[in-house]
Amino acid sequence: MMHKVKISPCSLNGTVTLPPSKSVAHRAIICAALSKGKSVISPIDLSNDIKATISCMKNLGAEISLKDKVLTVDGTHLFQNKDVVLDCGESGSTLRFLIPVAAAGSVNAEFIGRGLLPERPIGIYLDALPKKNVKCTTEGGLPLKIEGQLTSGIFEIPGNVSSQFITGLLLSLPLLDGDSEIILTSEAQSVGYIDMTLSVMKSFGVSAEPTSKGWKIKGGQQYRSTDYTVEGDWSQAAFFMTAAALGGKITIDNLDLNSAQGDKACIDIYAKFGAKIDISENGNITVTHDKLTGIHIDASDIPDMVPALAVMAALSEGTTVISGAERLRIKECDRLAAMRDGLSRLGADICETDDGLIINGVPIFHGAETEGYNDHRIVMSLSAAAVGCDGDIIISDMESINKSYPSYFEDFKKLGGKADVIMG
Repeated sequence: MMHKVKISPCSLNGTVTLPPSKSVAHRAIICAALSKGKSVISPIDLSNDIKATISCMKNLGAEISLKDKVLTVDGTHLFQNKDVVLDCGESGSTLRFLIPVAAAGSVNAEFIGRGLLPERPIGIYLDALPKKNVKCTTEGGLPLKIEGQLTSGIFEIPGNVSSQFITGLLLSLPLLDGDSEIILTSEAQSVGYIDMTLSVMKSFGVSAEPTSKGWKIKGGQQYRSTDYTVEGDWSQAAFFMTAAALGGKITIDNLDLNSAQGDKACIDIYAKFGAKIDISENGNITVTHDKLTGIHIDASDIPDMVPALAVMAALSEGTTVISGAERLRIKECDRLAAMRDGLSRLGADICETDDGLIINGVPIFHGAETEGYNDHRIVMSLSAAAVGCDGDIIISDMESINKSYPSYFEDFKKLGGKADVIMG
């Protein structure tokens, strides 16, 4: 049974070290396993999503061990297991990255998952892969069974769906005998995640050539084993930046200002709201409370930031319009509906649109009981609302943070936050 967490009004101050990027770690683990040699990846935090990717790569034949946040990956025997079950947990990244990867290895794989993952879209692959010799058996979602050797060629896919499909193809197509090309039939969204994929691939010796409509990928490339350092997670920075902007001062000490992570855009967005942003010579970022004013946000490239931004917008003077976020309706929950529900219970003036939120700022939140919707980003975002609240916030599904940031509430309390577990 899930527990609830009671967050009491507080101000967060101090320095926080964010966990390693979950998005980067997924990609690095897969590239390391594909290298057919021994790689060392660090640091690694065992969130549930990362556990899912590690488990799947082990089932595909990689040897993987973890000690003191250092992951050793040996891909020498990858793809020697030709009939496997790959349990992706609740991780959309694991599922969408590994479907074409397993097909490139000529593996007969059954993909399963939990939570809402079996219902999340995979139709891009169901259209594209059978044209390239991969049989897909499914009733529309999971379980999904694939069999056959993926062949090279032209892959036409829409760009305005999850970038995870593009990443899956980018990771797998270099392994094939012939050359391939990914052609986007619509403009790409979440471009930062694609850039991240290309950056990690390059570190492991594999490349893709950009074109006007996508990428050309030479076949017969070989991933090379390497020692890889995983940078801090910009996606997780948003929760603490929101808390600081609403009433505190927080320094984040392990973010890469040259990162390919799209959520690095949070620096400019928080500054536009009016938060004070200072960047030290060594790259530390300090966010300090100041007067906040609503803005317009195109979230098409930064969907994961929307829940935290919605909290800040609800306490900013004037109106904030968030658009381009329609894909949030098919995440761990419908995040637009979840944030509208949660913030409304706290007294916010907020409504949904087809692709976003319209938020009119209020002076203060009021204590209430809210739903976490078994979604890590909803729980963490609503916890940050305590900085601008006059009473306790009780949030359900506390354990959902284990999906991406198991130590979140430990870090929250180190900064002065007040969080107490209560029975569900």
